[in-house]
Amino acid sequence: MSTSTPRRRRTYGGTPLSTAPPPRTRRTRFFTRVAAVIAAIAVPVSGLVALAGPAQAATSVTATYTKVSDWGTGFEGKWTVKNTGTTTITSWTVEWDFPAGTAVTSAWDGTVTNSGTHWTGKNVGWNGTLSPGATASFGFNGTGSGAPSGCKINGGSCDGTTQPGDTPPTAPGTPTASGVTETSLTLSWGAATDDKGIKNYDVYRGGTKIATVTGTSYTNTGLTKATTYSYTVTARDTIDQTGPSSGSVSVTTTGGTTEPPPGGPVKLGYFTEWGVYGRNYHVKNLVTSGSAAKITHINYAFGNVQNGQCTIGDSYADYDKAYTADQSVDGVADTWDQPLRGNFNQLRKLKKQYPNIKVLWSFGGWTWSGGFGQAAANPTAFANSCYNLVEDPRWADVFDGIDLDWEYPNACGLSCDTSGAAAFKNMMQAMRAKFGASNLVTAAISADGSNGGKLDAADYAGAAQYVDFYNVMTYDFFGAWAAQGPTAPHSPLTSYSGIPQQGFNSEAAITKLKGKGIAGSKLNLGIGFYGRGWTGVTQAAPGGTATGPAAGTYEQGIEDYKVLKSSCPATGTIAGTAYAKCGSNWWSYDTPATIAGKMTWAKQQGLKGAFFWEFSGDTTNGELANAIHSGLQ
Repeated sequence: MSTSTPRRRRTYGGTPLSTAPPPRTRRTRFFTRVAAVIAAIAVPVSGLVALAGPAQAATSVTATYTKVSDWGTGFEGKWTVKNTGTTTITSWTVEWDFPAGTAVTSAWDGTVTNSGTHWTGKNVGWNGTLSPGATASFGFNGTGSGAPSGCKINGGSCDGTTQPGDTPPTAPGTPTASGVTETSLTLSWGAATDDKGIKNYDVYRGGTKIATVTGTSYTNTGLTKATTYSYTVTARDTIDQTGPSSGSVSVTTTGGTTEPPPGGPVKLGYFTEWGVYGRNYHVKNLVTSGSAAKITHINYAFGNVQNGQCTIGDSYADYDKAYTADQSVDGVADTWDQPLRGNFNQLRKLKKQYPNIKVLWSFGGWTWSGGFGQAAANPTAFANSCYNLVEDPRWADVFDGIDLDWEYPNACGLSCDTSGAAAFKNMMQAMRAKFGASNLVTAAISADGSNGGKLDAADYAGAAQYVDFYNVMTYDFFGAWAAQGPTAPHSPLTSYSGIPQQGFNSEAAITKLKGKGIAGSKLNLGIGFYGRGWTGVTQAAPGGTATGPAAGTYEQGIEDYKVLKSSCPATGTIAGTAYAKCGSNWWSYDTPATIAGKMTWAKQQGLKGAFFWEFSGDTTNGELANAIHSGLQ
């Protein structure tokens, strides 16, 4: 394997969620890196379609749809908005319908939401103002073969020919929740549109109207801790016509499980098999950095998924590479005839010194998730194959269980899965049945907290009963796969004004999972030991434009924390994470200080613990791993 061996992980889970998928092969946990595939296989589509819709509003702006490319299992689309009037507009909203089976999976340069088959695209902070004759566009990746219909722009026909009518408002955007405590929460939603203007909004909880507000947010107080509530919103225009209801959001208040989970918090790190090559990072580094004394679990990444079975990822790195005495955990060199060498033997030696550490073999990841669909067709056979590999007598004592890193069930990652919403639950059920109660069974999952996003595509709640915990990939929400920006932190803890995509933050993901009935004590918060960055940036604050990804040691747009802490020190914080502007480069990453804040939040939420991708991004003295350890004490 060459020294340029790519990382096989993420995404984001996850989720590069909001844009064309990032190029990172592993974590780009949150994550939808279809863009990387598009670049190689997309076939341009030249036809432009201007769609007319019901008479509703202004005639000074038009919207035109372009199908940019189609690769069989999905496509890239683009809407172009043009101000055809004589005065400047300050915002725009495009609405259209897709037939059943066609859906948007990720978007950039616009905020895209849906209610069923009705889709809405709104401007982001930097492209809403259009002077006469000016244009703006936003793009998206999608699945299905359908074409848009019933297009409206700012409530009027997309071809600009119809006149305003006496029609009711559109549905507001599905609410999202933030600031969730034991007794209160704040709802926010996308504005409705109407030819006569919006007068106010009615907020409903459990079908009962609880408030009428003029803005697009509302704080509900006086709630009960550890209780799930459901909310919808409707709009009323200036002649008191009421429009359709928004989508529903379920939110669970905090409280109830505030004590640390039994056995103490999880502090889990990923160790990559390919790190022993160009990165020169070995199991012994866990000892010399001090990290081994501060973790509870290691996920060994990755095993492959092929032909419906778990298979070896890299046999040389896994169990054949010979270590000299100075490279070995215990100072004893490997011999040519010993039955087990490589990372597996080094992990065995590590566990002898640190018997509290549990090691799981993780299968899949960004690059190797394409085989899960076939495996899901016969989950029992798949589970049997995984058990036989993990419990192979040569290394059975090394592993304490299995982790599945499927990116993503019934949704799109490097490829698109169509195995159905129940496939993930069925697979985890089969894993638990085969591995039994004495082994750990875990999964890394998306952190796409948007409505109708990846967390809504599979039955994560149903599968939760079979897993010991979920690693929620709360990073890679934003990155330079959106080459022109806007710049945004890749791992925001909370939402913030101007965030490119609602629902792409840790709080939204955890809130959604709790709303599905998954206990916080089964959820780990994800931390990236790396940054994501752009170049050609002039604005120091988030939200600036860029010309492309910043240069990185191994891959454009990504760099280890150990490099960034010196080469581009943090210049500010937003939404619980740090960002840095140095020269024309703009980076976002977590520091010991921001990790401390995230760990405090995780404890407040009653989470099981935290995990990170991955060890080699840390400093030689393991300062980020130490921040997680200290923060969870």
